[in-house]
Amino acid sequence: MRFITKLSVVVTALFVASAAFASGPKMGNLENGKNIFKNGKGDVPACVSCHGDDAMGSDAMGTPRLAGQGYPFLVKQLEDFATDKRMDTTMFIMNVNAKGLSAEDRRDVSTYANSLSKDNTAPSDMKEVKDLGNAVGIRYLGKAIVTFGDVDRGIPSCYSCHGFNGRGAAPVYPMIGGQKYVYLVSQLKKWRDGSRANDPMAQMQAVAKNLTDEDIQNVATFLTSAPRTTMGNARVPPQYPH
Repeated sequence: MRFITKLSVVVTALFVASAAFASGPKMGNLENGKNIFKNGKGDVPACVSCHGDDAMGSDAMGTPRLAGQGYPFLVKQLEDFATDKRMDTTMFIMNVNAKGLSAEDRRDVSTYANSLSKDNTAPSDMKEVKDLGNAVGIRYLGKAIVTFGDVDRGIPSCYSCHGFNGRGAAPVYPMIGGQKYVYLVSQLKKWRDGSRANDPMAQMQAVAKNLTDEDIQNVATFLTSAPRTTMGNARVPPQYPH
């Protein structure tokens, strides 16, 4: 009964958070966001210099794909960088960059990145990943964890929060399918060791603590090229279903 009560509290909290995010924050100015993304602003460099012109990220630099991520999620990450709730321990620049933009600028950039392709058009090149010196996993083993989790080890499926093959569940959970391999591995390890802790109710930290290095590599290997749809069904649910 205690478990059911706690679960009810978590579900209620997530529902309230989702409702709040769905009604806000207000979308920003697309053109201003595009200009900042392409050209930077003041001392803040252009986002394209690390995330690419298509915002698909870079395995060589360890930067994430931003294209098509949910607007509320992108705004939250920039706000967390600006307030040091999340620390950039990869490129060591996001905290400074986020602080260099106004709250309105951060909403504008998030609006533009969200508007870019949601399709899995640029999965990681696993040969390049290996050539960069990274260990890679076994795809089908990663698919098993993503789809079913591992109950015996306390690992829920990625599907349960991030949707089918990690295609995202706005407004809270980002798209991890089609994300860059190096970034996925890096962030899962940061969740595991606690160096990243800006997740809702510490959910990712609770999951990652039960993942081995091999699990992380397997999951990332599958997710980076995970299809958004199933065979015979090309429909992807709307980002904000009514």
